Amino acid sequence: MALEETIHTEPGTASGYVRTLIQQEELPLLRDHLLRLDPESRHDRFNGFLDDSFIERYAARCADDGTVIVAYIVDGMVRGAAELHPPEGDSLPEVAFSVEASARRQGVGTVLFRRLIAEARWKGYKSLRITTGADNQAMRALARKFGAHLAFRHGESTGTIDLTRTPEAELADLAAAPFRAGRAMLSFNSTWWKLFSSMVGSNRAA
Repeated sequence: MALEETIHTEPGTASGYVRTLIQQEELPLLRDHLLRLDPESRHDRFNGFLDDSFIERYAARCADDGTVIVAYIVDGMVRGAAELHPPEGDSLPEVAFSVEASARRQGVGTVLFRRLIAEARWKGYKSLRITTGADNQAMRALARKFGAHLAFRHGESTGTIDLTRTPEAELADLAAAPFRAGRAMLSFNSTWWKLFSSMVGSNRAA
């Protein structure tokens, strides 16, 4: 697994990269990122409007309980984060996502999700649980893209992701490059064979 993955953004915007934070980084970088979320984004992330003191306690707990943080970093600041929370008792490990407004619509969520699933598989997890606000359409669409089956109840959407199956987004990434290369090779071979056949035909006619 690559330690860093660069995300190429629109011209005129700052490029960033994705990597997993080490434990000593988690508290300050995750906390500051969550505190920067605008009210709507904070509501989507925690399914409610929460004060700064809650955010600070939450980030401190993540740094202490073994939560894995995959972060999108621009100029030393976390602008997007995917959290992989360890299971408690018989519960499934849980995932959560947050992306600041300045980093949206750049493919950040997809890269974070893919990297987080890789981390979960590396840890040997077979399934993940995801919870998101009912109004968070972007998160719900992203979760479905990676194979989550969501159900709405109690004002939020919850679902699971089966890690034993390869989701749509990963299949697309795995298949795209070989398919393009294979299609190009087939096209080349077809053109070459037609040219070769015409040359042989011309020689026989002569």
